[in-house]
Amino acid sequence: MPVPTRRFVIVVLVTALALLVSPFGTWFAFWVVDLLLLLLLVADWAAAVRPSRITVVRELPGALAMNGTGTVGWTVGNPTTRPVVVGVADELPPSWQAPRRRFQVDLPAASVASVSVPIRPTRRGRFTPTAVTVRVLGPLGLAARQATRALPGEMRVLPSFPSRDEAELRINRARVLDVGLRSARGRGGGTEFEQLREYTADDEFRRIDWSATARLDRPIVRAYRAERNQHVLVLLDNGRTMAAQVAGVPRVEHAMDAAMMLTAVATRLGDRTGLVAFDREVRAVVPPSAQRSQLGAVTAALYDLEPALAESDFQGAFMHAVARFRRRALLVVLTELADASITETLLPALPIVLRHHLVLVGAVRDPEVVRLATRPVVEPIDAHIRAAALATLERRRRSVHLLRAAGATVVDALPGRLAPELADAYLHVKATGRL
Repeated sequence: MPVPTRRFVIVVLVTALALLVSPFGTWFAFWVVDLLLLLLLVADWAAAVRPSRITVVRELPGALAMNGTGTVGWTVGNPTTRPVVVGVADELPPSWQAPRRRFQVDLPAASVASVSVPIRPTRRGRFTPTAVTVRVLGPLGLAARQATRALPGEMRVLPSFPSRDEAELRINRARVLDVGLRSARGRGGGTEFEQLREYTADDEFRRIDWSATARLDRPIVRAYRAERNQHVLVLLDNGRTMAAQVAGVPRVEHAMDAAMMLTAVATRLGDRTGLVAFDREVRAVVPPSAQRSQLGAVTAALYDLEPALAESDFQGAFMHAVARFRRRALLVVLTELADASITETLLPALPIVLRHHLVLVGAVRDPEVVRLATRPVVEPIDAHIRAAALATLERRRRSVHLLRAAGATVVDALPGRLAPELADAYLHVKATGRL
């Protein structure tokens, strides 16, 4: 059916006002003019090019990081022998923050036009815009033909990796040398003998090789390098406690950043890194690998995960990890240190993995709770808020103490610091040869 345009509405209003001030403005005149305008509307609609004859192609980035920038483009073609005015409306998701999703182009005969808009997605996931609406104006611009057509597309919005620069700093600090393969040579640490060399002020006294020292008549030390091909397995909690926001971002986003940083650092140092994401069941598994492509594999496994509003099954996840990955490994558990969650789910399950593996628990704490615990008491309600915040912090300290008493290492960091501090803990484990 005909779609009236803004021009048609303006013509109707101007005509009505003219008849109102005209001495000929009778009801009969109104009916005659309305009939003529209706006929013009139908005639203009009938003369418009059918939308099916207009070609529309959408161009989407295959993948884009959350909060990264990209471009969505459309190519509109007019294969007919007459000029047309075409409007296009696309169903872009609001989270892409496109400045517009509608546009109009003037197309001469047998021509093509391209339009693009910048996007900055603020939500992870797999997005599949499926349709566009095409509107073609008639020659007079009073009416338009409109149709919606299928135009499937797909774009993946991957987790953001704000700690990427921190990862590079830690890799450089570990003295990664590019000699065909990336090898980590940590002086004074590790368990694999590398060479004998002269003593320097930075060397540990216990590394002195007394036989070589006596033979060469100068201090000689044994240099070791960190072992390669060790296993690091990240277990990412995707349960209800990870849906809460810290510093404006869900906890699971902080955990994903930490998982990606550990993967980047460990694989560059020659270790095999894997991932198990779980809530009440295992959602994603990435087998351990030391390939440089492992970071992409972990990112691809994380991008469409959304926290399940249910308690996480730590026992099931640990049993899955132990059954599937039998070699001794550093297990990095990314979760929330909520009191009930720790005492009822995580703590009873820890003995399953502590028998044969090292366990590192990472969590991000909310600075807003710390602020509320130290705010001045002015009104009676302030006393209640402060007491609740202090109780929350005390329960969190208790959870950390219980985990450490059970044999796990705990990193409870502020927003933006979880990934770097976990990477430092991993490097310390690697340097001291605990694996």
